[in-house]
Amino acid sequence: MSSVFAAIDLRPGGPADMAVVTTLMAEAFDPAYGEAWTAGQCLGILSLSGVWLTLASIDGAPAGFALARSTLDEAELLLLATSPRWRRRGVGGQLLRSVMRDAGDRGARKLHLEVRAGNAAIGLYQREGFSKTGERRNYYRGGSGGAFDAHSFMRLLDNFER
Repeated sequence: MSSVFAAIDLRPGGPADMAVVTTLMAEAFDPAYGEAWTAGQCLGILSLSGVWLTLASIDGAPAGFALARSTLDEAELLLLATSPRWRRRGVGGQLLRSVMRDAGDRGARKLHLEVRAGNAAIGLYQREGFSKTGERRNYYRGGSGGAFDAHSFMRLLDNFER
């Protein structure tokens, strides 16, 4: 395994990368929580205007991805996943900052996201300046039938360095 300081490479993704995306989702998202999307859902949204996919790799190995969309002056982080093999090495942070830059370049002034209550990624979002704006009760439906709340977060992009 590479060192903690291995370079993280980011590149734009597309429909041809769906096998990588679904593999990363299977690794990153516990089916007990119902957070992962199907390949069809990803392909469907990726075909819409204003949607983009960013892939991260380390030493050529898939490390994570982010799927986002923008409309007018707002953007939404739809999915962010980091392979467990590469967690705590800056992959999620680089993907998130890439989405913030891309959203700002597309004219967005705000970036929204939803995350399952209790998800460790909440710490990353808070460190990157996101604030909780709301909650959706029983939003996620897990594989075992359990329901989990979602927390909504938002960050202004006006003061984000591009």
